Amino acid sequence: MNDRKLVRPKDAAQVLGISYSTLKQWLYHGKLKSVKTAGGHHRIPEAELDRYLHRAGPKKEPVERRRAFRRVSGRNQLVGRVVDVKTSGLMAQITLSIGGQHITSIITADAVREMGLRKGDVVAALIKSTEVMIMRV
Repeated sequence: MNDRKLVRPKDAAQVLGISYSTLKQWLYHGKLKSVKTAGGHHRIPEAELDRYLHRAGPKKEPVERRRAFRRVSGRNQLVGRVVDVKTSGLMAQITLSIGGQHITSIITADAVREMGLRKGDVVAALIKSTEVMIMRV
C-alpha cells in the first residue's frame, strides 16, 4: 500500500459514527476494504473512510438533515475528516481530507478550542469566495 495512513477498526468505527461490530461486518462482507497486518489484523486506509463520511452521523429525514447542515448562507460546504491540527499562539492550521484531497484552513486557536477540534473529527469546510478559477491540470 502507498504512504496513506492506516486506521484501526475501532478508530474507523468512531470516525464513521457506527458501532465496532457493524464495521467488522462491513469488513467481512467486503463493503469496506482493508489491508491485513503481518499479525492478521485489519487496518483501513483513510481513503476508504473518506468514501463513507457523507453517511456518518445520525439518520434523519432529508429535510431535517438539510436544515441542520445549512445553518449559514454559504452553499460550498465540503464534508471531510480532520487529519492535522497545529496550534501556535493565536492561530491554528487545520488540514482536512476531502475525497482524497487535502484542504488547509487557518483559523483562530480560540475557535479550535471552542469547537473541540481533534484529529479524526468529521467537519464541514465552508468556502466563501467571489471567484472560482479553473486551471487545466
